Amino acid sequence: MSPDGFVHLHVASGYSLQYGASHPHTLVERAAEQEMDTLALTDRDGTYGAVKFAKACLAAGIRPVLGVDLAYELPTEPGARPAGRDAQRSPVRGGAFRDERLPRVTLLANAGAGGGAAGWAAICRLISATHLAGERGRPVASLDLLAPSLSGGEVVVLLGPASELGDPVTRRRDDLALAALARWRELVPAENLLVELVSHRLRGTDGSWGPGTSVHAARMAGLARQAGLGAVLSNAVRYADRLDAPTVDVLDAARRLVALDRRHVDRANAEGFLKSGKQMHEIAEEICRLSGVGDSEREAVRLLAHTRAVADRCALDPRGDLGLGEIHFPEFEVIVDETGGGGDDGGGGGRVDSAEVGAGRRQRAWPRRPPTARDPEPASSGRRAAQAPGPDLRRGRTAADGALRARCEGALAWRYGGAPRQVIWKRLDDELEMIRRLGYASYFLTVADVTDLIKQMGIRCAARGSGAGSLVNYLLGVSGVDPIRHGLLMERFLSPRRQALPDIDVDVESARRTEVYEAILDRYGGERCVAVSMMDTYRVRHAVRDVGAALGMPPGEIDAIAKAFPHIRARDARMALRELPELRASGLGEDRLDLMFRLVERLDGLPRHIALHPCGVLLSDATLLDRTPIEASYSGFPMSQFDKDDVEDLGLLKLDVLGIRMQSSMAHAVAEIARVDGVELDLDDEAQVPFDDEPTFTMISSSKTLGVFQIESPGQRELVGKSGIESFTDIVTDISLFRPGPVKSDMVTPYLDAKQGWKPPAYLHDTLRPILEQTHGVVVFHEQVIEMIALFAGVDYAEADEKRRALGDVEGMAETRRWFFPRALGRGYPLEVVERLWKVLEAFASFGFCKAHAAAFALPTYQSAWLKAHWPAHFLAGVLTHDPGMYPKRLILDDARQCGIAVLGLDVNASARTYTVEPMTSLDEPPPVVLGHSSRTPGDGWPDGRAYGIRLALAEVKGISEAEVERIVAARPYHSLTDFWHRAHVSRPIVERLVLAGGFDSIYRIGAVALDVRRRGRVTRRDLLLQVADLDRHARALDRAGRGRGLAAGRRTPATAAARADQAAARNSADPLTREQTPALERHPLADAGVWAKAAAQSRATPPPRPVTSVQLALDLGDEPTEGEVSGLPELDAQEKMKAELEILGLDASRHVVDSYAELLEALGVTRSRDLLRRRSKAELLVAGVKVATQTPPIRSGRRVIFLTLDDATGPVDATFFEDVQGPYAATVFHSWLLVVRGELRRTGRRGVSVRATGAWELPALHALWEREGIEAVREFMAVVPEGFAGAGEEAVAGAAESRSSRPVVAAPDLPDPAAKGVAGGMGRRRVLVHSSGFALSPYADVKPAGEPAKEVARKLWHRSPGSPG
Repeated sequence: MSPDGFVHLHVASGYSLQYGASHPHTLVERAAEQEMDTLALTDRDGTYGAVKFAKACLAAGIRPVLGVDLAYELPTEPGARPAGRDAQRSPVRGGAFRDERLPRVTLLANAGAGGGAAGWAAICRLISATHLAGERGRPVASLDLLAPSLSGGEVVVLLGPASELGDPVTRRRDDLALAALARWRELVPAENLLVELVSHRLRGTDGSWGPGTSVHAARMAGLARQAGLGAVLSNAVRYADRLDAPTVDVLDAARRLVALDRRHVDRANAEGFLKSGKQMHEIAEEICRLSGVGDSEREAVRLLAHTRAVADRCALDPRGDLGLGEIHFPEFEVIVDETGGGGDDGGGGGRVDSAEVGAGRRQRAWPRRPPTARDPEPASSGRRAAQAPGPDLRRGRTAADGALRARCEGALAWRYGGAPRQVIWKRLDDELEMIRRLGYASYFLTVADVTDLIKQMGIRCAARGSGAGSLVNYLLGVSGVDPIRHGLLMERFLSPRRQALPDIDVDVESARRTEVYEAILDRYGGERCVAVSMMDTYRVRHAVRDVGAALGMPPGEIDAIAKAFPHIRARDARMALRELPELRASGLGEDRLDLMFRLVERLDGLPRHIALHPCGVLLSDATLLDRTPIEASYSGFPMSQFDKDDVEDLGLLKLDVLGIRMQSSMAHAVAEIARVDGVELDLDDEAQVPFDDEPTFTMISSSKTLGVFQIESPGQRELVGKSGIESFTDIVTDISLFRPGPVKSDMVTPYLDAKQGWKPPAYLHDTLRPILEQTHGVVVFHEQVIEMIALFAGVDYAEADEKRRALGDVEGMAETRRWFFPRALGRGYPLEVVERLWKVLEAFASFGFCKAHAAAFALPTYQSAWLKAHWPAHFLAGVLTHDPGMYPKRLILDDARQCGIAVLGLDVNASARTYTVEPMTSLDEPPPVVLGHSSRTPGDGWPDGRAYGIRLALAEVKGISEAEVERIVAARPYHSLTDFWHRAHVSRPIVERLVLAGGFDSIYRIGAVALDVRRRGRVTRRDLLLQVADLDRHARALDRAGRGRGLAAGRRTPATAAARADQAAARNSADPLTREQTPALERHPLADAGVWAKAAAQSRATPPPRPVTSVQLALDLGDEPTEGEVSGLPELDAQEKMKAELEILGLDASRHVVDSYAELLEALGVTRSRDLLRRRSKAELLVAGVKVATQTPPIRSGRRVIFLTLDDATGPVDATFFEDVQGPYAATVFHSWLLVVRGELRRTGRRGVSVRATGAWELPALHALWEREGIEAVREFMAVVPEGFAGAGEEAVAGAAESRSSRPVVAAPDLPDPAAKGVAGGMGRRRVLVHSSGFALSPYADVKPAGEPAKEVARKLWHRSPGSPG
């Protein structure tokens, strides 16, 4: 059968954000089904899906046509109606107007005379110009803006019914339509200006035949003939199948922020789908018949033929025109120019003087590892004389290759001192030769240049990923891990058999990540460097919120439904309702919600909005803007419209610069050590931080690792407690063991058995001993798999790595087996050994962990653990400031108390923006300065931090701005509240919160003396609140009086937020005249260069506060409220203070929230965390506390398991809920904050314990029952086992869909099979995702669980209704 000759030239995919309803690959599949050989993609406002579309076309054998659908605005005559705008605009929530329906034009890349690459470059540049010219998020072009890209003939212009022609044609004003065409004819060659005909066969309304009707399309055809222009037929496609039509209605409503209504949707029928050629031929005949020009059949054939001819002109070659598969690195000359003029920084990528490379700042920045032996010869010339490279290494070497070799050789003495060099030189020559053959020298020099730049800024920097396995990276200073010492393989990172570009990730301080971005952009410029974007796609919660809003459901109900789901795919919504007992119990499965969930599933995976990738930076040559469109991110960085996968397909260098909070935490700790103790600490200096520190290993082995990088999760704490950490290598192994591959292969148990000496290590074959000896005979790392395959099959590491990667899918697994067995048997290995080894490889598959990655992770893991062991207060101050871990800060404060560290209250005269360390003595007693301490004796196995205290940070105060914090710090010390009011200039709500949180206690000595009887005549926090009210009234009265005399203007702020917003809108206006009339701003130094400055001008990020240079003292005129007046109101009691802290700081600093329930917990016999080690294994017990973490990790069985961590003021308690108990208790675990858990104690190691849970209840509910009916009633209530949780009826439980509660109500699950009740805790028919290795994974594992994040628990602990404290 011959292919379908029709080509759709106007097609929107889901990457037309909230407009198209089908993924690019779905459109291509539909076109292939209809035997089309060419298809266009013309997404709105950008080419976000172009690369994915081109790849799908390449795979399907379809020629891609690429373009864009842009809104544009024309200058209008005074009093004239704006072209294309509706007379009525729809107001939306918030009072704004969205989607003004401007005229739109479709632009296609022309593959004619200039070639497809030139057409694609023109499309990219005009999209970039449009996005960077106007307001961010509202790309609107103008004819002047488009003119440079249209005049050369590289772009084909389609003017359809949505353009400025549509309205005149509807009104039969051909004169206006011809005048509009005349403007375009001045810009576009006649052969590239076409009229687009679209008919969705709509009916006319009130005698008017508007866009979408066949009559309107016929009139457009007549206009084209009258103007002498060509016409093409399209269907303005928005979805692949007719059944997807309701989805675009939801997207229209979500885009405009309105409820579904005929007024707010664009479609009037379901005809906007990807029709077949036969269907489009019928439409062509209808249009030609209505146009009244001769033989309609013949004219229809001509119309379709011309459409086909245009498509042939615009068809692109994905490889030749888009550059798929090409590689583009920054030019070597650019690296030389940028680094050569940077002074003596030692970081120049273009430097070839080895003496300079190995000297200067680099030696100071990174200490040399002490050599293990002395080389009798000089470190420089001796080896080169003995083993000069042969001609094969010199052949084909470029300047970049020479510079890279010079830098590496120059760093040998810095890294290895006088150690023997034979192995080092051989490894270096091999890596450099591989890099030369692949042409990647500029890549390595660029990455080295960036890391040098980061370190010059004084920012902590470390490499992660498989790049740590490269000796070149180690010598360049990119990585701090010695690959030779740790046995890492270059081939795991880079080899001739790897098609993907090498990927080096660089970790920097999260608090200074944007500084790094700015520095990189300044160095390379916006024409060679932009950020990578990412698409936020619809998952179940986003989809529920948008669909619910479109259907007009109450916001509270939408919120409850959304939070009831774990963070799963939207397509699995109804499946989750059937499978998860807590969802079935919530009433969400009722019929009235079925429509909503069907619409939710249709939104699955569709792009919702574009955002800045959290770490990706794109570096390329000068052709970057010819291959990717650019727009501004929210924070003003130029950002590619392509995601990380797309830019790799385009061969662009993507450098991941990750902001790691732990790096910021460690930097903060080092700074505090220098400030408080005067000790200059370099964590990268092995002399100061040795890798054999016994206290560090002891602390880790005792599971006291909260806050420590990588090993603070419940599972990791259990693992380190079981295994015992004795060396840095053990940390590397531990990080790798906690992965699905080793778990599935059952490698954890034999590793622990062998490590503890309970069983001898087992080796499948003696030849494997050197490979597996370090891990006691257990396969843990990817590198070990590579070495085993290479050994048994007799191949090199590059081919072995290729076979390892092939294990990741079923076909690759089978093919590798067929390849492996004959080779292994041919080398003399017994069949039994080969089969046993294959089982290990099969189970391991691609789930293991790269040793290089683990070693890179282990370095900050060890450094953070060393800091906690030796400087616990300083380290935890950094953790509290930068919040790097998985647990809330209130748990970290408890951890500090266990170390004997004093927790110092908020103080306007002492607190800083961050958490700070203050020296303490043994005479410093609890309250007022030390919060939540009866004594400061460190717990068993905890580091001793009694010499220090941690002061709470001002930034923790709810609602306080950065500017207010700066003013508070700059104006102190304060001697009274009145003094603070006048000089700090802080808003009244913030002052009141500071009072309630104890910020003025030290000034007024509130709580300085603990008395049983409250003394009269002493100022209380309630008195200070009254004084704040008086000061506020007095200030307002003065302001009113000043306005009456015309004096108040001088005290006003320079500009309100609204005024600043108006000014920003004017500066970014699409109207050039408006932009010219706005006052000039201080712009970026590269303002004249273009991309970087234009993107920065569109930033919507909050600017940093102006520095406080001086503070004027207040003049007391004697007319102010009385200072320190005592009203006789009592002081807040301990419970009220704790509630205030939770509400204002998110911390229970002065008293743990569990202490409020101490009597009930004692009556129930609850076991505290500190006492768990004293209980017998398998003992049944009760634990209680505040929920601080909930996880659903993958396990071997493929079942869902819930890990719960509670904080009970003495430490964390880990509980595990398996499927057999989840049914009646899952909703409580996910949606409650204070819990009592019943379970069986499990000993998991020398100092490791956990609880296998069998029940969970809300602590406040039990407390209320106890106060009402006594302890026996509580015990009776907890003794009831809800078997299958039968008995709850429809009237008893309305469900979260009809509840004002923020959490679902537990009800009886409606199981289709009565025999299934009580089985697996009420879990429905369970789906299991099976990997090619046989690894079973629950679809609800390894995703964020239902409910709100546990880190947000503190401010909710005392809430009983939205917006008000209980």
